[in-house]
Formats: sequence, structure tokens, C-alpha cells
Amino acid sequence: MVRFGLIGTNWITEEFIRAASKVEGFSLTAVYSRTSEKAEEFANKFNIKHTFTDLKEFASSAEFDAVYLASPNSLHASQAIVCMENGKHVLCEKPMASNTKEISEMIKVANEHSVVLMEALKTTLVPNFLAIKENLHKIGQVRRYFSSYCQYSSRYDKYKEGIVLNAFNPAFSNGALMDIGIYCVYPAAILFGEPKQVQATSYMLESGVDGEGSILLTYDEMDAVIMYSKISNSYVPSEIQGENGSIIIDKMNTPESVKIHYKDGTIEDITRSQDPDDMYYEAKEFVDLVTSKKQQSELNSHQNTLITAKIIEDARNQIGLVYPADK
Repeated sequence: MVRFGLIGTNWITEEFIRAASKVEGFSLTAVYSRTSEKAEEFANKFNIKHTFTDLKEFASSAEFDAVYLASPNSLHASQAIVCMENGKHVLCEKPMASNTKEISEMIKVANEHSVVLMEALKTTLVPNFLAIKENLHKIGQVRRYFSSYCQYSSRYDKYKEGIVLNAFNPAFSNGALMDIGIYCVYPAAILFGEPKQVQATSYMLESGVDGEGSILLTYDEMDAVIMYSKISNSYVPSEIQGENGSIIIDKMNTPESVKIHYKDGTIEDITRSQDPDDMYYEAKEFVDLVTSKKQQSELNSHQNTLITAKIIEDARNQIGLVYPADK
């Protein structure tokens, strides 16, 4: 049994609880929030025994073994490090931290204290991503990876009214690339590794974060084209083009339909059945790692998290997206 404590009492935490509750060996025993009202309200809603408003007290508690961390991006590193220094395993919402420096420090602390540290990026752990990975050889030499995730943010209307919520506030290490683009970048890191070159463009909002953008990654024998947005929707599928065929993916953030279109005109459906609570797979992966005493995931590994962060950081440098955490 892996007993969890929570940091973050938002909608994503609620989704995680719903999905993780299906995982054998998962239990929920504690929650941290800055205010006792919020902690108590969340605890009552999900029948959680222990509430905390002091982070150090929370981290040193003997009431749980692992933490699901879903606070604002800018707080991930400091909160995760305190928890890991107290022997807690950490499943950290994506993006893992503000920059590569913070992530490197988190990995160092995880290794020093022999605890699991994993980025909670659901895409790369769902059955349909595994179907892509395991069938990639069928399309021959890959020449292009095209991935698009553009979703008009529910908070953008407020932004246009002059109200800057966390999602568009650089103080929290937010923006389209960190929140949305990462769903396209991480699969590229897993499937193709670190690129030789990164080229990025974007539309910057007056608040100081990016609203949308594009990234071109150059590899030895292929390229990767990534489009992302928080200020417009896209209905275009993603695609991996090979010399023998192409894999068509309905949506890269959570693939639900995956088909290979071969150059002879035939189509192979490689779609797998998948739990609609798609965060189930990241929760199961993490619980399995803790119970089997492995320190990191093979897919959402420290190396893949760092490659992803390097690509994002390189892109941010080019588009002028700077966070307080970078200074």
C-alpha cells in the first residue's frame, strides 16, 4: 500500500484522485494547503484524515509515503525537494519545474534520498502511446513527427477582460509552451531523443507569457514540427510520417485513436482500449515504481524529463519567455 499526501487542491488533483482510486495499492491520507479552510474542505470532500497548512510539518509527517504535487509550476521544485529530503516519493505534475537547473537539483535530491521522482505527464504512459511506440518500426525510416495541441483556455476570456489569472502569469512559470506544448515535446523526446537543433517562434502576450507558438526540431534523418496554443483551438490530428507509411494520432495529449496508413493504401487500426480516467496510468506507473523499489520510470525517466526541459528552455530563450525562477 502506498499512502499519498496531496499538495494542490484544484481540479487536476480531483481528476488524479478519481483515476488513482482505481489503482491497487493506492490510498489517500493527507492534504496540504496554505489555508486551513481549503485543506478542511478538500479533506471532507475526499474523506482525507490529515490536513496540514505548514509545508515542513506536512513533509515530515509519518502519515504518508508519497506526494502528488499539483501546485503552480513555480513552486514544484522547492516543494518537491522539501518532501524528498524527508524521504517522500514525489509524483510531480508537468512541467516538473521552471527550468533545467531546478529539475537537475530535484533529480540530485531524489538520488541522494533514494526516492522515486516522476513527472506526471499522462500522454506517454497511456496504452495508445505504447501502441505508437511499439508499432513505430512498421512505417520504416521516420522522416517527420508532426504534433499539434491547441486548446483555447477557459481563462483567456478573463485575460482579455484585463484579469490575469495564474495560467497567464509569468510569476508562476506558466504559458502555452509549459502548459500545452509540453504534451507534444515529451513524446518527441521519448520516441526520438534529443534534437540537434531547436528553432522556435511564438506570439507573446502583454502579461509576459506566450499565447501560442511553433517549434521545429532537427534530427539527423528527420524533423519534428510542433504547434501549440492556449488562445485558439485546432482540430488537426497529429502524425508520424515514415517512408513506408504514417501513423495518424487523433490527439497527442491523450491519444484515443491510432491508425497506420501504409503507402499501398491499406490502413491498420492499432488503437488499444483505454481507461477514460487517463491519469490512471501515471498513478499506476508511480505506485508500481514505489512498491517494486525502482527509482524512476523507463518512459517518464529523469533523462526524458531533462531532454524535454532542455527543448522547452531553448525555445523559451529564443522567444524571450523569462520567468522569475530563471533569474
